[in-house]
Amino acid sequence: MAVLDQLTSQEAIDLENKYGAHNYHPLPVVLSRGEGVYVWDVEGKKYYDFLSAYSAVNQGHCHPKIVNAMAQQAQTLTLTSRAFYNDMLGRFEKLAAETFNFDKLLPMNTGAEAVETALKLCRKWAYEVKGIPENRAQIIVCENNFHGRTTTIISFSNDPVARKNFGPYTDGFIKIEYDNLNALEDALTSNANVAGFLVEPIQGEAGVYVPSEGYLTAAKVLCKKHNVLFIADEVQTGIARTGRMLAIDHENVTADILILGKALSGGAYPVSAVLANDEIMNVIKPGNHGSTYGGNPIAAAVGIAALEVIKDEDLADNAQELGELFRAELSKYIEKSTIVNSVRGKGLLNAILINDTEESDTAWNICLALRDNGLLAKPTHGNIIRFAPPLVMNKEQLLDCVSIIIKTLKAFEN
Repeated sequence: MAVLDQLTSQEAIDLENKYGAHNYHPLPVVLSRGEGVYVWDVEGKKYYDFLSAYSAVNQGHCHPKIVNAMAQQAQTLTLTSRAFYNDMLGRFEKLAAETFNFDKLLPMNTGAEAVETALKLCRKWAYEVKGIPENRAQIIVCENNFHGRTTTIISFSNDPVARKNFGPYTDGFIKIEYDNLNALEDALTSNANVAGFLVEPIQGEAGVYVPSEGYLTAAKVLCKKHNVLFIADEVQTGIARTGRMLAIDHENVTADILILGKALSGGAYPVSAVLANDEIMNVIKPGNHGSTYGGNPIAAAVGIAALEVIKDEDLADNAQELGELFRAELSKYIEKSTIVNSVRGKGLLNAILINDTEESDTAWNICLALRDNGLLAKPTHGNIIRFAPPLVMNKEQLLDCVSIIIKTLKAFEN
C-alpha cells in the first residue's frame, strides 16, 4: 500500500487495532484534515472539534502562522541537540519568560517530561537551598490528579487503570484531598521535609473540577509560610484556555515553578517547558537534566508563533466571553433536564455531568450521537463529558455547537 493511498474509516481503524498497542480507546472517527475549529474524516464529513487534542490546539487546527513558522524552520535547521547553541532557542526562552514573568525557562517536549523536570528541580532546590536532608524530600500532590503516565507520576496517581501492575512505585509523595486547605496545612505542618506542592489549578482529566474561589491564593500563602514551592501544572489549563493566560491568573497567584505544554505549540509540534526564577532554576547545572530534542530550533520557532497568536488574536478574552456564554446557555437547558446534572468550568474548559454512574455507557453513547450530529467530544471518568473547543471559535459557531449538544441530549432524556 502506498503511503498516500486513501483509506476508509474502517480500514484505518483495523490497521491501528492490528499493528498498534491498545493503550487508547478512541471514539470511532478517523480524521484526516483540520482547519480552525473544524476537522474532517476520511470520507469528508465535517465536525466541530470540541476536544482540541486535550487543549493542545487552542490556536485552532493548522493555524497558518504556526504552520508557516514550522515549515520555514524545518527547511533551515531542524536539530542540533543542546551540544551546540542554535539561533532560535534564546528568542523563544526570552518571549516565554517575559510573557509569564519568570527569569528562566527549561525546554522539554511533552507535558509528562515537563512535570518530571519540575519534580527534579523542586527536589534539587530542596537539598541545596532549603536544606532538607538528601533523599528525604517530600512533594505534596492531590488526589484524582493527572500529571502524565511516567513511572514516577503514576506512583502518586490514585487511578487504578493507570497504576495497576506498573509497580514498584516511587516514594517521596504525600497525597491530600484536592480543594482542601486544612489537608494542605496539616501536611505542611506535620512534615518538615516538604519541598513542594504540585497542583492543577483545575483538575482536567478528573472531570474539569474547579476548586473553590480563593483556594489557590490560600494554598500559595501556606506554601510561602512553610518555605515550600508552589508548582502549578498548567499543561492543560494554560495558554488562554480558561479565559486568562494562566488559570492561576484568575486569583493573581504566581507559581514558584510553572509547567507548560500542549498549546505552547498550538498542537503543531511537541513543546513543553518549566519556568522558574533564578534562585530556583540556577540549581540546575550542566549534566543534571536534558533532552536531545528539548529546545530544538523547530520547537522554538513553533513556540514563538504559538504565543504570538494567543496575544495577537486576544484568545484569552475570547475564551472568557464564550465560556460564560456556553455555561449560561447550557444551564438553561439543564434546569429541566433529566440526563444532565450540571455544567462546570472556566473559559472554554468545561464539562457536563451525566445523570448516570461512572460504570455506565451513557456518556459514551452521547458522544457517539454528538459525532453523528457533527461535533466531537469524549467522556472522562465514565459519566463526564469534557467540552474544550479551539479558542479561535466565534460566537455564531459556539451557539451552533450549543444547539447540537442540546439536540443530542434531548434524544437521551427519559
